[in-house]
Amino acid sequence: MSRRTSLVIFLFLTLVAVIAAGCGGGDDNSGSSDTGAATDTGATTETSGGGGGGGGTLEVAAVGDELKFDKTSLEAPAGSVTINFTNPSASIPHNVTIEGSGIDSVATETVTGEASSVKAELEAGTYDFYCSVGGHRAAGMEGTLTVN
Repeated sequence: MSRRTSLVIFLFLTLVAVIAAGCGGGDDNSGSSDTGAATDTGATTETSGGGGGGGGTLEVAAVGDELKFDKTSLEAPAGSVTINFTNPSASIPHNVTIEGSGIDSVATETVTGEASSVKAELEAGTYDFYCSVGGHRAAGMEGTLTVN
């Protein structure tokens, strides 16, 4: 089985598990504080590029029907970093792709009107995040992720 086929199967099974988990229970945020951690669910892609421990969860969203993100810079400690991405546009597909500092690019699913996530083990360094849908990065849909 090719690596790509394995990844597609993994993504599908992860999406099914996330959808199943999201169907039960209510939203109980009592006693929690807003630390910027995401509560959105979506498909998760995982990659390994070193690091360990630390890490964090970051939020980024597409801005309406525009070709831009709501943030152009993100920062996280080294380790397991998750980016939760929301695309409110029902007509323009977007994703978040991460690359740099020795990792191949990893990305959320390309979605319209939905949320998706990408998770990667990141070492300290500077990474690019961008939308890999044709022409979106060139139009300015990109930013910098600094991992300390």
